Amino acid sequence: MSRRNSPSPNRSLDDYASEKLPSNLDETIRIVQNLLNETDDFIVRRFQVFGRTPAALFYFSDLSNQVIINQNILQPLMQGPRHLVDAEVDPKRLKSVIADEALIHGECVLSADAYFVLDAILQGRAVVAVDGVDQAFVIGSPNVPKRSIAQPPTEQTIQGPREGFIEPLIFNLGLLRYRLPTPDLRIKLMRVGRITKSKVAVCYLEGIVNPDLVKEVTRRLKSIDIDGILDSGFLEQLIEDNHWSPFPQIQNTEKPDRAVGQMIEGRVIVLVDGSPFALICPTVFVQFYQSSEDYSSRFLQGSFSRLARVIALLFSLITPSLYVAIISFNPELIPTEFAIAVAGGRAGVPFPSVVEVLVMEISMEVLREATIRLPQQVGGALSIVGVLVIGQAAVSAGFASPITVVVIALTTIGSFATPAYNAAFALRMLRFPLIFLAGMFGLYGIVVGLILIGNHALSLRSFGVPYLTPAVPGNLSGLKDLLIRGPLWWMKTRPSLLQTEDESRVGQETVEYQGAKTRNVMDPKAIDEKKEGNADEAGESDHGGPSDLDSR
Repeated sequence: MSRRNSPSPNRSLDDYASEKLPSNLDETIRIVQNLLNETDDFIVRRFQVFGRTPAALFYFSDLSNQVIINQNILQPLMQGPRHLVDAEVDPKRLKSVIADEALIHGECVLSADAYFVLDAILQGRAVVAVDGVDQAFVIGSPNVPKRSIAQPPTEQTIQGPREGFIEPLIFNLGLLRYRLPTPDLRIKLMRVGRITKSKVAVCYLEGIVNPDLVKEVTRRLKSIDIDGILDSGFLEQLIEDNHWSPFPQIQNTEKPDRAVGQMIEGRVIVLVDGSPFALICPTVFVQFYQSSEDYSSRFLQGSFSRLARVIALLFSLITPSLYVAIISFNPELIPTEFAIAVAGGRAGVPFPSVVEVLVMEISMEVLREATIRLPQQVGGALSIVGVLVIGQAAVSAGFASPITVVVIALTTIGSFATPAYNAAFALRMLRFPLIFLAGMFGLYGIVVGLILIGNHALSLRSFGVPYLTPAVPGNLSGLKDLLIRGPLWWMKTRPSLLQTEDESRVGQETVEYQGAKTRNVMDPKAIDEKKEGNADEAGESDHGGPSDLDSR
């Protein structure tokens, strides 16, 4: 007989959804033990409240803080407040005395809901049940192991904040609150997953974000019906628009400053308890080659770095296929001296160029995957050995030509320059069909492949936003932050694609300061005009005009 049809007692938490806790302590202990008592880390501690009334404390030893349980729960409840020593407590007032005068803890909730109480124990809280009291005391005492906050290994920066998200949701929300000390920050919590019941936080800025975007994100999250959510990547797969596209339609980040910056622009951030990655909704393609460091540095430096990343992105996508097309079909496009050098290098290679490039590309992918999976101390050495020794050995053995090794090296370096790993992975996958098309049809195959990729990208949406915005459809304000990172005073409005309630990002041309209107100092012209005005006033004072000394 299957387990579903077996006569064994149903131990699911959902069976207690509409059940109330009894005021009898023994009945309460029976209900809790019926669900949780078959695990060795579950503790039931009986004691006497104020030395008179029977009570029980329920908690998991590996999830609760033992110091809080001893000093803030057991000690004050067993000894009682000083003003109540040797005094009789009316049973009708016992609940209020425990909650208001005895318990020394900031987080204490009274509840008679059996589902809520049992779920609180599973979440690492301590629960106190007192005989004759129809509500249980749910006290926050979680002690979940966590790592220290450090710079994210996937988003290294030279200039800018170095802190990153960690796994516990409460600390990640604290990092957001630290950077957004505003009452407009909204955090909506929900549970996703039938078994894991993972806490998911939807974060946004009220008054900036489009309310329809918040409703759509919340609707997609609430419609998820799955056993467990172990990471934000689970949610990303379940709520994205196109599941079959190689392009990611939701960006993830480990940096709180980047998440805050996206919320200020009008996006929604989704955090999952147990995952250090935040999801950014919606996402367009240009975000994947933008870095938070672009905005921390001067706009000339940021623009130069961004252009270098765009060139690296193009290198990583089309360089191998372009090499195959030119060598196999259109060698007349390269200079004669270079063509002779390439032909001399490939003289001893027995494979056509398309097979040669495919073998080298697959070898690099295998080497890259092996480097990631190996320990850090060994992975660096393996990458050096793979690139230098294996590459040189392949050339010497006649499996590949030197120019092919150079092309594959440029391609690999270009994929490393893309800040977003999932976007770089998409380009790595698209390289292979382009190589096949170049090997069969030459440059025509590359053009057809790029047209197909472009048409597919044009058809994508991320929560209703076109994927290639602001390039297609074009938007003048968005173009200031497309290929280059324009000065901050240029980008006066938030991205129009988000349809935010508050479009203004930079102040108006005139601002009021100390009762007088002055130009916004973010505009360099305003600074120059102010200097000229001060110089003219100084000149008038030198020539006998009115001055502060004269007025005094």
